[in-house]
Amino acid sequence: MLNVTIDEIQRDPLKYLRQVEAGETFVILLAGEPIAELRPIVANHQPLRPFGLCTGEFTVPDDFDAPLPEDILDAFEER
Repeated sequence: MLNVTIDEIQRDPLKYLRQVEAGETFVILLAGEPIAELRPIVANHQPLRPFGLCTGEFTVPDDFDAPLPEDILDAFEER
């Protein structure tokens, strides 16, 4: 990780962007104090999962959202 001042970046911004593109990380300094970090973005190249992977493998029962029986509620509520 290299330190670079705002003035240095303003003189040749493409130079630093090319280095970031190559994987370099910079700490940007203002009056000797770090104010920001310039680093490459790590891309997540995992493909999105397609919809409908389990189509037809199960069905939701009609009483899916019906209230739970009292004995199960009691177990959850530790009665």
